[in-house]
Amino acid sequence: MSEYKLIMPKMGESIAEATIITWLKNEGEAIEIDEAVLEIATDKVDSEVPSMEAGVLTTKLFNEGDVVKVGEPIAIITTATGATAAPAIEEKPAEIAEPAVQAIENTVTAAQEATVAAISQGDTNKFYSPLVMNIARTEGISMQQLETVPGTGKDGRVTKKDILNFVNNGGASSSPALENSPTAQVTSPTPSKPAAKPASAIGLNPGDEIIEMDRMRKLIADHMVMSKHTSPHVTSFVEADVTNLVNWRNKIKGEFKAREGENFTFTPIFIEAITKAIKDFPLINISVSGDTIIKHKNINIGMAAALPSGNLIVPVIKNADFMNLTGLAKTVNDLANRARNNKLKPDEIQGGTYTVTNVGTFGNVLGTPIINQPQVAIMAMGAIVKKPAVIETEHGDLIGIRHKMFLSHSYDHRVVDGALGGMFVRRVADYLEQWDEDREV
Repeated sequence: MSEYKLIMPKMGESIAEATIITWLKNEGEAIEIDEAVLEIATDKVDSEVPSMEAGVLTTKLFNEGDVVKVGEPIAIITTATGATAAPAIEEKPAEIAEPAVQAIENTVTAAQEATVAAISQGDTNKFYSPLVMNIARTEGISMQQLETVPGTGKDGRVTKKDILNFVNNGGASSSPALENSPTAQVTSPTPSKPAAKPASAIGLNPGDEIIEMDRMRKLIADHMVMSKHTSPHVTSFVEADVTNLVNWRNKIKGEFKAREGENFTFTPIFIEAITKAIKDFPLINISVSGDTIIKHKNINIGMAAALPSGNLIVPVIKNADFMNLTGLAKTVNDLANRARNNKLKPDEIQGGTYTVTNVGTFGNVLGTPIINQPQVAIMAMGAIVKKPAVIETEHGDLIGIRHKMFLSHSYDHRVVDGALGGMFVRRVADYLEQWDEDREV
């Protein structure tokens, strides 16, 4: 027999540590090669850590909620050919806590944690992780309800995503038995910063529902508030006639699908126009550090993507100005698909220098986006709609049906004045309006 140390993986150049969300394996359980052992989280993204060796999980070196530096061992796995699983080791009471989010942390006593373990096993053969049990307790989900939740994890295990989907679909209901149990009694939270008014102080009415923010939503909320406090936002709007562009895409999208096996959306076109405009106005591609301005050489375009959970994530297309339309289309599709499946790597959602969000996807004609710090500008693309418009010709003005859309450009007025911010969005619109209908892709 030999020991294999499972190491906290490197998840990007700027990522130095990660928080353990939940252990997917117990001490004494067998592990296969490439099987996920635990879930971890950075301030950017959640991911699973697989084992590169088959064996038995002998020792967990950290508890859930612990912050571990990259490169440190997090577990010991005993490996041996034909080895049998070691006798199950009595688990230490797990700390049931939300990962470090600089928000409220609930502490649970050892006796209460033991009760969680007892409830999780109960009269069923299913295992529920402490994180799942914590969510169930918070949302008032009884054990009878929990056993009806379909699990997508290994051997039907209920994952964090499974129980959150159950809650979001209205499956949670108040359970007096669970609420009155010892597991429902936790110590009062001690906020590390001025907290919002408690729900009881807001004035609840019959039928109102209290929904606890998940970790990602807390991060998004903090980031958005910080951005509004940091940057004085100004938004400029331009309406663009994209009739030629729409006709061209309708003409080539079938051929592109047949050749590349992928859909051709408007997003790569928008990104190309933005990268061209950035080259014309490089002082949009900057960030602020104190009293200094950092002018970025690389053009890294972040594209806001909505997740099935309702949260938001911004994968980044690095060096977008070096890609042709086909390369942009493939990269956009790949990042969007992996974002929806929580498969993005931490370094794929950092390093952006400018962000675009396509609010038209949701049928919105325009929006006033919030800057993604430390960038200084962001553009929202509205829905493309048919409108009657005046068409100027050499024979006089005509009324015709045109495809039009609004571009909304929010920028940091500390360093981007109205002239620059307005000219930039106008230039993006020009590139879209002057689209070559004979262009090949």
